[in-house]
Amino acid sequence: MSQRPTHRRARWGAAIFAALCNTTLASNTARAADADPWWGRDKALHFSVSAGLGAGGYGAGALFFDSYGARALTGAALSLSLGIGKEVYDATGAGDPSWKDLTWDVIGTGVGVGVALLLDLAIRGAPHPQTQSQTLQGLHFSW
Repeated sequence: MSQRPTHRRARWGAAIFAALCNTTLASNTARAADADPWWGRDKALHFSVSAGLGAGGYGAGALFFDSYGARALTGAALSLSLGIGKEVYDATGAGDPSWKDLTWDVIGTGVGVGVALLLDLAIRGAPHPQTQSQTLQGLHFSW
């Protein structure tokens, strides 16, 4: 009794499918670990340092500006300029520049400035019309 052609094709198809699955699984396990994982220890450092710099910069801005917006801009500018500077320094060959690191710098900056702003709003309350803007050396910042 001979096999029908459809059964033979099905067996060949199953064999090819199994071989492809085996090859795919073997290549995934043999692949080296990601050298720059999104959730690596250094990403936590980028996040936390940027959050601290953003909040600290907001606090430093409070010494010079009455406006919430100017304070937030000061904190963000400080944190992001140092984060970008670090990645530029890494790009010169001193380290490994990473867009993932910069992404965590931006996220940390947003969290740090956001927490500082919320604390400031909780302590000082909503901005008053007469303190919404301030001019410093020709620069106008307003909320």
